[in-house]
Amino acid sequence: MFLNKLKYIIFAGCLLLAACKDSSNEDEPTPTPEPTAPVNPKDKEVLVWVEARANIFGTHGKFNDTEQIKVVLDSLKSVGVTGFVVDVKGINGFTVYPSSIARQLTTLEGRSLPQGVDYVNFLIEEGHKRQLKVYASVGVFVEGDSFRKIGKVFDDPKFRDEYQNIVMTESGQRVPITSTGANGFVNPAHPEVQAYEQSIIKEVVTKYNIDGIMLDYCRYNDINGDFSDYSKQKFIKYLEEKYQDNSAKAMNFPADIVTSWRTSNGQVLPATTGKYYKRWLMFRAKTIYDFVKSTRQEVKKIKPNIKFGAYVGSWYTSYYQVGVNWASKTYDPFNDPTIRFDWAYPGYNEYGYAEEMDLLMTGNYFKYVNLTDVPGATNQYHWWSVEGSLNAGKYVTKGKVPLLGSIDMGNVQWDKKEDITRAIQHIIKNSDGVMLFDVCHVYAPQWNQFKEPLWEEIKAGIGKK
Repeated sequence: MFLNKLKYIIFAGCLLLAACKDSSNEDEPTPTPEPTAPVNPKDKEVLVWVEARANIFGTHGKFNDTEQIKVVLDSLKSVGVTGFVVDVKGINGFTVYPSSIARQLTTLEGRSLPQGVDYVNFLIEEGHKRQLKVYASVGVFVEGDSFRKIGKVFDDPKFRDEYQNIVMTESGQRVPITSTGANGFVNPAHPEVQAYEQSIIKEVVTKYNIDGIMLDYCRYNDINGDFSDYSKQKFIKYLEEKYQDNSAKAMNFPADIVTSWRTSNGQVLPATTGKYYKRWLMFRAKTIYDFVKSTRQEVKKIKPNIKFGAYVGSWYTSYYQVGVNWASKTYDPFNDPTIRFDWAYPGYNEYGYAEEMDLLMTGNYFKYVNLTDVPGATNQYHWWSVEGSLNAGKYVTKGKVPLLGSIDMGNVQWDKKEDITRAIQHIIKNSDGVMLFDVCHVYAPQWNQFKEPLWEEIKAGIGKK
């Protein structure tokens, strides 16, 4: 369950520990987070994520039955939750609603969508009956579940042969991503891919009475993609236009970006980099930034008052590896005198997309809640704790976007149940709200380490009487 996201969380957590030690000087003073306007606690959102595969099609999922859905929504309301995020397009690229663009996934491994209703519309109507806000999550640049061999990169020859992400192996070979066993990410730089993904987002916004749209997987797969011939040509054009580099066409691709590769905890990473490496990171960040900005504009044309947001990992120190700069434009990692980022290049802040968001969820997926819980913590930006990563998130977003810290209730190995309550309390107090991943970990004791429902932990964390 959640294998793709969990795998990334695991290696990112290990990577962060090393990255923070290498990129900061513990003896230097740490900056103070940008002050933000005080938020009325009543305005803070408490959202739970409803992932489609586990909750609809999973063995213990309850969202394949309308009566069970109502019971769960009643329980969410009773403990103080204010809304939820419903996953409408997941890693397989299929939708759980009847789409005119993508294939609808109605049955998987013997379990099916609720009969006789539009699942998404049912959740929206039932949520709104209970005064719960409903956000729709769209998995953007991923179109294939490689474990089950289903998705557009398996079914559609154009996506398989032209749009599929081309990744580097440890030996320096360029191969389609699904050949490595990883999920079927597609190339974010390809305009046809962008148009396709944007069309689904616009369809959801048009079709449903949602309170907001959330981008998920709006990123590259990792630092080793996309190294396709198409991306090479786009990169050359970028160098010529932005840097007037007339010799870019003669580059040795991909060696002038990354010369050699290595693996660490299963992740393919650069071993030695070439002269264009940092500008390649810029190009990738610009690719995601341009898509996000354009998509926001299209969404607002349809429904100006809808909230436009995204989920990202809170580990900003290494999130450049997936091509995303979720900071504010006013935060410049290249010129930060305290937290030095060796990967940053002048102008990287131009592609910070915090200002394009109406809300931003950061995955503060760590078992340590407070800095005092972290062995050896010496400053307020230890990214591998809930408190430290939240401090850092506020520091790089500069108060430009409402920030919702998030916890993983079922995949993180908590020391004790009370830490879930403590984490919720800390995030609500110190950010604009909290997102709880995932609702199945709450109602299904089989899917959390404590083997008990977690309703009371949420209730106590929110402070519901």
